[in-house]
Amino acid sequence: MDPVRNPYAPGAGQRPPELAGRDRELQQFEVVLERVARGRPERSMVVTGLRGVGKTVLLNTFKSMAMQRLWGTGKIEARPDQSIRRPVSAALHMAIRELAPRHRAPERIEEFLSVLKAFAMRDPAAAKGTSHWSPGIEVPAARGRADSGDLEIDLTELFVDAASVATDLGVGIALFIDEMQDVQAADVSALCAACHELSQSGGPLIVVGAGLPHLPSVLSASKSYSERLFRYARIDKLDREAADLALILPAREEQVEFTQDALDALYEAADGYPYFVQAYGKVAWDLAPRSPITVEDVKVSAPEAEEELAVGFFGSRYERATPAERDYMHAMAQIGDEPVATSDVAEALGRKPSSLSPARDSLIKKGLIYSAERGQIAFTVPHFGRFLRAQPI
Repeated sequence: MDPVRNPYAPGAGQRPPELAGRDRELQQFEVVLERVARGRPERSMVVTGLRGVGKTVLLNTFKSMAMQRLWGTGKIEARPDQSIRRPVSAALHMAIRELAPRHRAPERIEEFLSVLKAFAMRDPAAAKGTSHWSPGIEVPAARGRADSGDLEIDLTELFVDAASVATDLGVGIALFIDEMQDVQAADVSALCAACHELSQSGGPLIVVGAGLPHLPSVLSASKSYSERLFRYARIDKLDREAADLALILPAREEQVEFTQDALDALYEAADGYPYFVQAYGKVAWDLAPRSPITVEDVKVSAPEAEEELAVGFFGSRYERATPAERDYMHAMAQIGDEPVATSDVAEALGRKPSSLSPARDSLIKKGLIYSAERGQIAFTVPHFGRFLRAQPI
């Protein structure tokens, strides 16, 4: 069939044509937006899940929902080697720029921008007396506000001032943080403290994070009250009905149908994971000669879809690992697909658990595995164990 009309979108953070199976999370965020708009206290929100379940897509959808309500919005992607001071500065600068044209008091905007500039330039990591960030803010930097050098103090003051600007307009500000598990430990603490202050004062600024399944434990280790500070939403693979809808509805828009046997085969292959649903659906469409797409079309296209996943989804991650890290992951895969005990991995490799700590910690930092609970580890990518078992050791 015509590949130009192919509706499926297996891309990183790329929104699928039908966002199936996420109604509960969308309704939850709608409630958050409405409560903040009415001046009621509300928690910030954190979405967690494995790679490929659509966390970034959901985060971007939340951002669009906030923008439709005329909120100020900004988004960052955390990196383990970078403080959040500069990225948060840029994100809040964008959020305030969205609000500024509607504000009747330009001096209030300038006051906030001067604080924002001071916050951005007070980076302890920068060479003394220099600033490498050019925020494009013409006003002079404020003194004595958000510029102490202590991120917890500065971020709290910055958030309070940003929320005050939003209050003037009767709207809110939403800061979206993708890969939130990669925020540095000290910065996580500062972020939680700032959100805690906002939750007590009722300021209309929320943080919406997305990250791997162990993100709640990262937040909890930073501040004990984080368990009550955020509204947590764990997303997983789609159930059968939602997975079918993700395939059927976009195809129907193009006057294309699937046979029931084809849908059965596609669900078995993709196992309900949104990224896999899009990947198998896309190749099945391209190789099917006509509508309806049949089970034979799926069988013919499956090897090509699996090859694309092996190279782009699995292989690109595998290539980032060192030989020692690959040995560790192969041992995990041989034990099983569920979370496995670190002691079992050590036994399989004939090593002491302590000697494997560097490889394990490096894999966690690279986002290839996560600590499911104390003494347990698991892959961040669904079906990664199956992929590894097919690779030569």
